[in-house]
Amino acid sequence: MSSLVAIAYEDLDTAQQVVANLGRAQAGHELELDDVVIVERRGDGDIKLHQPSMAASGAAGGALWGGLIGLIFLMPLFGMAIGAASGAAAGALTDVGVDDKFMKELGERLTPGSAAVIALLREVNMDRVLGEIRIPGHIIQTSLDTETEGRLEAALSSAGRSTG
Repeated sequence: MSSLVAIAYEDLDTAQQVVANLGRAQAGHELELDDVVIVERRGDGDIKLHQPSMAASGAAGGALWGGLIGLIFLMPLFGMAIGAASGAAAGALTDVGVDDKFMKELGERLTPGSAAVIALLREVNMDRVLGEIRIPGHIIQTSLDTETEGRLEAALSSAGRSTG
């Protein structure tokens, strides 16, 4: 079962940096994401959803498996090309995650000019992830248990503070 986490940040650039950090954490097997979206509330009050493409990760995985299958049949480049194409198609067609209506409603709660990262976490090494939080933010909503949510709030509150 996935856990929903929505965290507000002061601006879109900060939220995009957090999403890049989530991508690195996923590549490092510290967490598994079902979905991640940035909700931006523009200065004029409009809500914009930024949904990173899942096609790129699908293409990379498909190329790896296609290359391995291609090696078996002594045609690795052809196998990689077919694998990348099928992986990209599967990634592009994958639309699991948070409902757009819910995300827009959540965006209405943001102050103009700010943004929020909404993530559906399938699996997470919470101790490692909490220790890596460097960007302060504010929890808007989660489906985490009370203790875990408290630990996340503490990590977000203390992030960015100088320890020296």
